[in-house]
Amino acid sequence: MTTLHITVGDREQLREDALQFVHAAETDTLDDQDGAATLQFGTYDDLVDSLTPLRLELIQAIAEHAPESMREAARLVDRDVSDVHSDLKHLETLGILELKEGGPGGAMQPIVPFDRIEMHIDYPLINDIDGDEASVSA
Repeated sequence: MTTLHITVGDREQLREDALQFVHAAETDTLDDQDGAATLQFGTYDDLVDSLTPLRLELIQAIAEHAPESMREAARLVDRDVSDVHSDLKHLETLGILELKEGGPGGAMQPIVPFDRIEMHIDYPLINDIDGDEASVSA
C-alpha cells in the first residue's frame, strides 16, 4: 500500500526539507520510504486552498474508478470538464496524481498512485516566541 502523507509546517522547515531532498536526489541517496511520499504545505491556508472538498472528491473518484480520460473523470464527479482539467493540472503540480498519455484517442489519463492519504496538521493556538508562550490579549 502506498500512502501520501500531507503535513503543514513552517516555511523555514519546508525550505530545509526541500534542500535536503535536492541534496539527496543529487547524491542519489533517496529511498522508497516504504511506499510513502510526503507533501508539505507551508501554512494551513495553503493546504485548504489546494485541497478543496471538490478536489478531494475528484482524487477519490479517480482512485476508485480509474477513469481513462479527464472527460470521464469529470463525469464521475458530475462537474464541468474545463474545471476538472484545471483541478487535475493543479493536483499534478502538487504530485498527488499523474496525467499519462495513452487514453482513448490520445486522451490524458489521470492516475492516483496512492492507496491512502494521511494528513497531519499542527495548528498552534498560542504563538510561541523564542520558546516562550506569548500573551494573547483581546
